Amino acid sequence: MSEARPVRIAVDIGGTFTDLQILDARQGRVFAWKTPTTPADPSEGLLTGVREAAERFGFALADVGLLLHGTTIATNAVLERKLARGALLTTAGFEDVLEITRHARREIYALAPDPFPCLIPRELRFGVPERLRADGSVEQALGDLAPVLDRLRAAQPEAVAIGLLHAYANPSHERALRDAVARALPGVPVSLSSEVSPEIREYERLSTSVLNALLMPVVKRYLDRLEARLGEGGFAPRIFLVQSNGGMCSLRRAAEQPARLLLSGPSGGALAAERIARRLERPNLVAVDMGGTSFDVSVVQENRIGLVTQGEVDRLPVRLPMVEMRTIGAGGGSIASVDASGRLTAGPRSAGARPGPVCYRRGGTEPTVTDAHVALGRIDPDFFLGGAMQLDAEGARTAIGERIGAPLGLTQPDAADGILRVTNAQLAAAVRLSLFEKGLDPRDFALLSFGGAGGLHAVEVAEELGMTEVVFPREPGTLSAYGILFSDLAQDLARSRLYLANDEALPDITAALDGLRAEALQRLQEDGVPEAQRVVEIAADLRYRGQAFELLVPWPEAPDLPALLARFHAQHRARFSYAAEGEPVEIVTLRATAIGRLDKPEEAPPPWPDATAPTGTRQVWSAGAVAGWPVWRREAMRPGAPVSGPAIIEEAFATHVLPAGWQAEAHPEGALIARRTA
Repeated sequence: MSEARPVRIAVDIGGTFTDLQILDARQGRVFAWKTPTTPADPSEGLLTGVREAAERFGFALADVGLLLHGTTIATNAVLERKLARGALLTTAGFEDVLEITRHARREIYALAPDPFPCLIPRELRFGVPERLRADGSVEQALGDLAPVLDRLRAAQPEAVAIGLLHAYANPSHERALRDAVARALPGVPVSLSSEVSPEIREYERLSTSVLNALLMPVVKRYLDRLEARLGEGGFAPRIFLVQSNGGMCSLRRAAEQPARLLLSGPSGGALAAERIARRLERPNLVAVDMGGTSFDVSVVQENRIGLVTQGEVDRLPVRLPMVEMRTIGAGGGSIASVDASGRLTAGPRSAGARPGPVCYRRGGTEPTVTDAHVALGRIDPDFFLGGAMQLDAEGARTAIGERIGAPLGLTQPDAADGILRVTNAQLAAAVRLSLFEKGLDPRDFALLSFGGAGGLHAVEVAEELGMTEVVFPREPGTLSAYGILFSDLAQDLARSRLYLANDEALPDITAALDGLRAEALQRLQEDGVPEAQRVVEIAADLRYRGQAFELLVPWPEAPDLPALLARFHAQHRARFSYAAEGEPVEIVTLRATAIGRLDKPEEAPPPWPDATAPTGTRQVWSAGAVAGWPVWRREAMRPGAPVSGPAIIEEAFATHVLPAGWQAEAHPEGALIARRTA
C-alpha cells in the first residue's frame, strides 16, 4: 500500500457468502463486510462486495492498492468435476499408474468399494519412449516423439500433463517434451511434474501434475474475468492469490500452478489463528471454522499452525505443502433428514447459497442447521447479517416439523434440538480426531471459534470435549479474510534426494541447501520483493530407515544435523509414542519456503462502550422448555464486565450462544473469552 492508495482488502469467497476485511491505513481500522456469493461468476460477487464496502466505510475504489484473494474456484472445480479435458504423457509402460494408485483399501468392509477416481481416461494417456534412473542419469534417451504427438493432436486435449519417471531428479526430458508439445499444440497449457511437485512417489507426483493441468484452463478463465473487471471506477489494485500453504502468490504463478490454490480459502482461517494465538498469549488453540457448507479444524501448537507435505481433495492426492486441516461437511446450510433406517442425519449435503436454508425464502424446502437455530430462537430472524436479511422463522419451524418431527414422532422443538445435537457430535468428533492423532489432549487447548455459524455451536462442542475456554475473535464471521489480510508472499521449493543424516553426507546436504536458498531468493527477486523483506525458511522430510512415511521437520538451524535429528526424534515420539534414537535416519526431501514480507500496518484498538448492558431478552427453547435469555450486542461489551449464561451475544455477522455455567468477557484485544464456571 502507499499513501496514494492506502486501502488493503482481503476477500474470501466461500460457497454461501463472500467475506471481506478492509484495512484503511489512514485510520488504522479494520472493517468487515459480507455479501452473497455469485456461483456463476464469483468475481461479480467480489466486485459487488467491494463497492458495498466502499460506500459503507467511506473509501473510494481508487484508494484500494492491494487485493488479497482467497478462493474455492479450484476446489469446487475438482469436487464438481468441472475440469478441462486433459491428456497425460508419461514414460512408456507407466500409463496406468494413475489408475492403479496405491492399492489402499479404505472401505475394508465394503463388498464393492468405490474405485479411486481417475481424471484422465486410458485412451488419453500416452507412453513416451524414454527412461531415467532414480539418480537422474539417463538409461534411455528421449526417442522419436512424432507418433506420440500425432496421437496427441488427434485427441485435441484442452490441457496436457507431463509426468515422467524420476523427473524430480532430472527434469530435462520433461522440459524437452513440453517444448515439443508447445510446437504441436500451440496455446494448450502444459503442466510438468518436475515443476509442480518435484518429489519422489510416482503416483502422488503424477496425480498432482494431472490436477494442475486440468485446473489451468478453469482458473485462467476466472482470472481473466477478474482482471477484465479491473479499472471500473478506478479500481485497479495489485492482486495476489492465497495458496494452500497460507502464503500469497502472483496471478501469473497462480495461473501456472493452480493446484496450489486447492485450500486457498480455508488456509486464511489458519493464518488468523496463528496471529490471534500470539496476540492473546494463548499458544495452544484449536481453530474451528464453521461456515455455510463445511467445518474446518486446524491446530495451533506453540503458536504455529501445522503444515503437511501432502493433502487430498475428494480422494485425489495432492503432493504439495498445505495447511494441516480436517474438513467435514457440516455447516449452517447442512441439510437435515431422516434416512431409511429412521436415523436423523445432518450433512454433508448442503443447501448452499442457492436455494439456501428454508428460512432464507429463496426456494429451499429441506430444513438445515440454520433453520434449527432460527426455530429455537437462537438466531434473531430480524437481525441476520446485522438486519440486512430477514429470515422466515415460521417456514423453518414448519419444514422441521414436517420433515424431521413427523417421521421421528417428535415435537418440532425436539426435532430442531435433535438436529443441533447430531451436528455438535459430528463437530466434536472432528476436533477430537484432529488432536488425538497427534497425541494431544483437548483439555490442554482453548477452542477458537469463527465462521458465520461457529459461535452457535462452539461452547456446546467445547463442553463435549472437556475444554474450559472458548475464544470468539473480532469479526468471527469474516476471520478467514482477516487472516488473509495479514499474510505474506510464499513459494515452496523442494528437492527430493535420499541422504543418510550423518556427517559423511553433510557436504552434499549443504550444497543442496545452498542451491535451494539461491533459487528461493531468485523467486523473491522476480516477484519484486525488496531485499530487506526476503526470508527463506528451511525444512526437511525425515524417516527412520525402512519406514514408508516421513515427518516434516522445521530446520531453522540448517545445516546443523544434530539439531534436526533431535527435533525429528521429539516429533516422532509425540506423534507415535516412541523414538528409535539409535536407528539410522534418512532425509528424503529438502524444502525451502521463499517468503516475501508484506507491510502490515498496525490495527487501532477497538472502541469500547461506556457501560455494558443487555439490549433485551429473547424466548429461547432449551432443555425442554422456553425461557427468556438476555441478548447482548457484542459492541456493547467492555473488558472487566463479564456476561453470565444463559445468554445470546449478537454481532453483525455472527451469533454466539452462551449456555448456563459459562461466562464471557471482552479481552482488551477485542476478542471475547468464554470460560466454564460450573
